[in-house]
Amino acid sequence: MRYHYLAKSYRGEIRSGIMEAKDKRTLAHLLRREGFILIKAEPETERLKKKISLYLPFFRRKVPLKEKIIFTRNLRVMIEAGVSLPKALGTLSSHLKNKKFKKVLVEVRDEIVKGKSFSESLKKYPDVFPELFVNMIKVGEESGTLEKTLEVLTLQMERQYELNSKIKGAMIYPLIIIFAMVGIGVLMLMVVVPKLAQTFEELSLQLPFTTRVVIGMGLFLAKFWYLFPLIILAGGFLLKIFFSTPSGKRIIDTLVLKIPIVNFIVRTTNSAYTVRTLGSLISSGVPIVRSLKITSGTLGNIYFKEAINEAAEEVKKGIKLAEALRPYIHLYSPVVIQMIEVGEETGETGKILLKLAEFFEEEVTNVTKNLASVIEPLVILLIGGVVGFFAVSMVQPMYSMLKAL
Repeated sequence: MRYHYLAKSYRGEIRSGIMEAKDKRTLAHLLRREGFILIKAEPETERLKKKISLYLPFFRRKVPLKEKIIFTRNLRVMIEAGVSLPKALGTLSSHLKNKKFKKVLVEVRDEIVKGKSFSESLKKYPDVFPELFVNMIKVGEESGTLEKTLEVLTLQMERQYELNSKIKGAMIYPLIIIFAMVGIGVLMLMVVVPKLAQTFEELSLQLPFTTRVVIGMGLFLAKFWYLFPLIILAGGFLLKIFFSTPSGKRIIDTLVLKIPIVNFIVRTTNSAYTVRTLGSLISSGVPIVRSLKITSGTLGNIYFKEAINEAAEEVKKGIKLAEALRPYIHLYSPVVIQMIEVGEETGETGKILLKLAEFFEEEVTNVTKNLASVIEPLVILLIGGVVGFFAVSMVQPMYSMLKAL
């Protein structure tokens, strides 16, 4: 097996590279003969997988949030009923259809049987159990309130799932309209435009630039129609890669904060995630700075993530959270800062944040309910603009011909 290793000589010289060895012990022995002590070794195949996973995160097989909610809820019930943790994990894993989740739970159970704590075992699988989950389980274990912690986690994930579902549901209608518009447009370009192009050619008309563009697109699609799905797939694939990179993520996060309606949903949703996660962690007994660091990892928008990270650094210096968040009033509404201020004065920050989360979640519900009626006029204007461009491009030569007569 080929290993990518990091080693250090007795003189302090650092060396890294790739070496063939039967196992890590053999690798360490080989390096020792050369005067080096093995610090770290990783199979080359595993290293390659990690690189691919880093640059193409959408290829990772994910465990759906709904499955994790069901698992957490059932685990709480079983532990409350007096079933031991290893037995509960074994029983729950045997009923799972998701192979990845089943494998993870079996491995977690085995780690617990060997003597590791539940939170330590979960820490090995960050792509399944995020930092929020692991830290809250750790607090539950240390305080002896694991059942209560699992109940809080279930509620946290349920709220997150509901919020995501509402946003996705609100976007279905405009997406269907746009896809239908694109489909009809492509069909018109492939069927109608080539016939009109032939007529224009027979009449030897001088065509405007826009008409030539539409005809060019129509003739291309009529001749190479089989390339259209490939172009769409390749374009989507490349965009997904680009938006998975830090620079691409920053561009898309900047855009969504500037688009009307969308920016309100993004701000409200990220505010809801922030206050609910932070409230759950503080209520569970996680220190404030650690809670802020964990919360930043759960946020989707990079600007909200950076704001919470920077606020954590300020709180570490002794500044109150309300004051630390005040420079980010363009992201978090004054209500958030005022309520945190009240919480800090009364010592009820966790409870107040959870109540505030309900308010923001209700705001998102109200916006998403009316989103279709708000977006409908914009979609109609978009369709009207595209149809108008197409009609003018194709009718203009005919009008010029009739005028000449």
